[in-house]
Amino acid sequence: MSIILASSSPRRKELMERMGLEFTIRTAQHDETMNPAGDPADEVADVSRRKASAIQPLCTEDDIIVAADTVVVCDGLIMGKPHDFEDAVNMLHRLSGREHQVMTGLTVSRGSRTETRTVITAVRFRPMSDAEIRAYVATGEPMDKAGAYGVQGLAAMFIEGLDGDFYNVMGLPLCTLAAMLRGYGVKLLGC
Repeated sequence: MSIILASSSPRRKELMERMGLEFTIRTAQHDETMNPAGDPADEVADVSRRKASAIQPLCTEDDIIVAADTVVVCDGLIMGKPHDFEDAVNMLHRLSGREHQVMTGLTVSRGSRTETRTVITAVRFRPMSDAEIRAYVATGEPMDKAGAYGVQGLAAMFIEGLDGDFYNVMGLPLCTLAAMLRGYGVKLLGC
């Protein structure tokens, strides 16, 4: 049995390593299109299932596949990674002084068995000035992150608080993942 991470995200790789897991990274082409009129929690779960399905032909029946997709949702609007500088600025203006949700669809699959969950964390941003937002975007940090920010980076200066799994905001809800992996017989912490 091998664990396969269906993601090229450096943050997900780091978080899996923190769990003490030995794993291999594999990525494949998959459709990340979401229906903007659909329920965001269902949409992000569906994308994670598609990621796992795309990897399945590259794995054995005994391999355990871990796939995830993360979005930021504010006022029902799904915010993925920004397309450019101004898109990142606009996203952060929308989040400024408000609460939003970070949703991660998490799929664990082995053979014909697949389990998917959506984990939601509420995040509150303090009000930010346009100058702060533009200075932050100019660092380049937000450009590869859903909602145009990284909780583990410089954006920590903007976050007043959160309710839920901190690691979910980084893109991989570790508490939920650990429970799911144990359900597939993976030993964590030696037990």
